[in-house]
Amino acid sequence: MRDSNRLVSEIERLKQEKNAVILAHNYQPPEIQDIGDFVGDSLALCRKAADTEADVIVFCGVRFMAESAALLNPGKKVLLPDMNAGCPMADMVTPEGLAALQKEHPGAVTICYVNTNAEVKALCDIACTSSNAEEVVRSVPVTSEIIFVPDKYLGTWVSRQAGRTMILWQGYCPTHQRILPEHIEEKKRANPEALVLVHPECTPAVTSIADFVGSTGQIIEYCGKSNARSFIIGTESGILHSLAKKYPGKTFIRASDHAMCANMKKISLEKVLASLETMNPEVTVDPRIAKQAIKPIERMLDLGNSG
Repeated sequence: MRDSNRLVSEIERLKQEKNAVILAHNYQPPEIQDIGDFVGDSLALCRKAADTEADVIVFCGVRFMAESAALLNPGKKVLLPDMNAGCPMADMVTPEGLAALQKEHPGAVTICYVNTNAEVKALCDIACTSSNAEEVVRSVPVTSEIIFVPDKYLGTWVSRQAGRTMILWQGYCPTHQRILPEHIEEKKRANPEALVLVHPECTPAVTSIADFVGSTGQIIEYCGKSNARSFIIGTESGILHSLAKKYPGKTFIRASDHAMCANMKKISLEKVLASLETMNPEVTVDPRIAKQAIKPIERMLDLGNSG
């Protein structure tokens, strides 16, 4: 195995040579975040993918994220260094199942979390991320039913915040579901001065005891603005690297030792380098599906731009 400095140097050289940009999610391993040209949550990465002038996008995240980048950049090459980096939550909703639910609720507006595959997005009206889900829900006329897929926990949280009843798909994030109230209570007893910040993919039992609920980007922003010095963080463990880098004078405590997504940890420096060397694996979307799947993402981005 080549040493890390050598790997990073070769990655930087190939990036320049091929006019590539590396987008990395906040849940990626530390060494991947460190080579990212941009590190952020799903909404920030969507916006960056839409705006990039690079010819090649190396997406360090999971497959649905790279698919979204491919949808937003039909003329560019999108690489996912490990094609096995999937999302169990995204796989919990199928096009067939969603179509059947929509048939039961004709006229309903279907909102899809970005954590869905392109075939599902193609059946939806507008997409959302955990950063903007409440804004998206509020944009739907109160006279319309709303189908929300696939995360029942994010859907429950947003439903309460927006004051809207929604038809929720019964999907969930296995990583966030493993964060339990007793984990947080244990950390709070040991760190009584710490604020509890959690992701809305957590269960209602967890969000109900948090001081703040938000996306990874919102959690990072909150920590920067808060006068507090210590925080218990209830989301995937990768975010602690981003937080420690940004705010070295503050203390960040993992809410649960079980909050680790194996799929988010599949990408390595060696795989990023191999992708740039071979221009593979490339993520593509069937043009017939892409034509429809891009629409909910564009509507989401347009909604943000109009605000």
